[in-house]
Amino acid sequence: MGNLPEPMTTEPKWLTADQQLVWRAFLDGIAYVNERLEDELRPFGLDLGEYEILVRLSESPDHQLRMSDLAGQARQSRSRLTHTITRMERKGLVCRTACPVDRRGVIAAMTPAGYRLLKLAAPFHVESVRRVLVDPIAPEDFECLGRAMRSVLDSVD
Repeated sequence: MGNLPEPMTTEPKWLTADQQLVWRAFLDGIAYVNERLEDELRPFGLDLGEYEILVRLSESPDHQLRMSDLAGQARQSRSRLTHTITRMERKGLVCRTACPVDRRGVIAAMTPAGYRLLKLAAPFHVESVRRVLVDPIAPEDFECLGRAMRSVLDSVD
């Protein structure tokens, strides 16, 4: 079973029944949103991770980033990003080049075809985000969701 951690020596602080309901709603909601957004991107030949990479590259100078920076921005491990970029290279959406200032570094750059596809897909994607996530939530709850997620992210070391 691999390298399991040692058993805990103290009793965990279990979730209350109400906290458990919120936790499960969060997991189910995230799964639903991701599935719907993936479905909406499928006609463009993209998945959510690929779309995020194109967005991050489009917002970067010269539409390019070091792979290590892109991995962090796109919330993918370096290994996963390498596989995704390889797949996107085969589609002609990105290309990789050696970093001019650090020969060990690799740059991922969006191709003109990648940029055209992003421009085509973006309006459909934003409408999907609005329909699946933004519009079903009351504006004050949506603001609360943003504050809650920023709190989670602020707690990361």
